[in-house]
Amino acid sequence: MKPVKEGKVREIYDNGDSLIMVATDRISCFDVILKNIIKKKGTVLTQMSKFWFDMTEDIVPNHMLSVDVKDMPEFFRQEKFDGNSMMCKKLEMLPIECIVRGYITGSGWASYQENGTVCGIKLPEGLQESDKLPEPIYTPSTKAEIGDHDENISYEKSIEVLEKEFPGKGEEYAAKLKEYTIQLYKKCADYALERGIIIADTKFEFGLDENGNIVIGDEMLTPDSSRFWPADVYEPGHGQPSFDKQFARDWLKANDHDWTLPKEVEDKTIDIYLEGYEKLTGKKLV
Repeated sequence: MKPVKEGKVREIYDNGDSLIMVATDRISCFDVILKNIIKKKGTVLTQMSKFWFDMTEDIVPNHMLSVDVKDMPEFFRQEKFDGNSMMCKKLEMLPIECIVRGYITGSGWASYQENGTVCGIKLPEGLQESDKLPEPIYTPSTKAEIGDHDENISYEKSIEVLEKEFPGKGEEYAAKLKEYTIQLYKKCADYALERGIIIADTKFEFGLDENGNIVIGDEMLTPDSSRFWPADVYEPGHGQPSFDKQFARDWLKANDHDWTLPKEVEDKTIDIYLEGYEKLTGKKLV
């Protein structure tokens, strides 16, 4: 079987009435696929998404059918697919990345420093980098092709983008996406904090199932789509250590490179992913 679509990290296979999404061990930083392979990273992404999908079914349905390769065609019953593959419902994906920020960091911090706003939302004066926001904010973006950057947009602009693709539904879909995004973030961020992890921000992707219902798809609250900070050393006023690929990003920023990480950075990166997974789920990956 050949993938029908390849992203920076994922490969998607058509399985008739379902899809099989394989999270590879590739890593991308700054929208560039690095030359390194981060062993077990794909399994962390798939199993962490499964964990959150199971936890949040009461808020919004998700696209997951199974992560057991025994439920998949024989082609997937080989070692390289075991643990990192998810059989999913087919969805018509909505053209918005649903970003929620509970803390001010990253591009949100850069925007706030410029004009005191993030995606058109006015924030209180005097915030420091990494400060917790009074309430989580919803800051959607457009979806970019590989190699391009997503564009942060206002909530009003998200209505326009959705209306263009789904005439008569833009306002309804935009409101539901915002509501689901905030609800999911609040439930999962509260849980994570009990496990010693701050979810600073994350992004969700949603689609429509065959009955026109909004369903969460893609990945959910993984180290690739979120900023996870250790709560025990959290200190506003600067960037935070994290259980995600920020360690790799920081190394790339600080060093001359050809988009290749040295072995020690590669090893440290997977250690960080595994530690975050174990803290959040209470399980070890075998």
